[in-house]
Amino acid sequence: AAVERVMALAKAAGAKRAIPLPVSAPFHCALMRSAQEKMTKVLAALAMKKASPAVVTNVGAEPVWEAERLREALVSQVVAPVRWVESVEKMGELGVTTFVEVGPGNVLSGLVRRISPGARVFGTADREALLKTARALM
Repeated sequence: AAVERVMALAKAAGAKRAIPLPVSAPFHCALMRSAQEKMTKVLAALAMKKASPAVVTNVGAEPVWEAERLREALVSQVVAPVRWVESVEKMGELGVTTFVEVGPGNVLSGLVRRISPGARVFGTADREALLKTARALM
């Protein structure tokens, strides 16, 4: 009910479109605090190494190499807003021209195409998409 009310408010405020996302949990908000606490414990027990290449996190929209900062970003992103547009723009500034969406669906691929129209975008949603992506990247 709260989502429906917010969608109506967004439209009344001038939003072109407001649609509910079919997600399984309230990701990237304070409602995930208990999951964040569990994830903190799990990640604390894992050995992590410096990233190569850097990871542009959705929390900071900046490249991160250091293992501890990566761990912090993974924990933070559970409850923090996603800075997707800024992250894709930063990757473009860093010279990234090819994006691969891993997992079902193609929502992120569509967003990347809008944010970075010249980018090559591939998916792995099903066997056919995975094979097409593999062929294109070889």
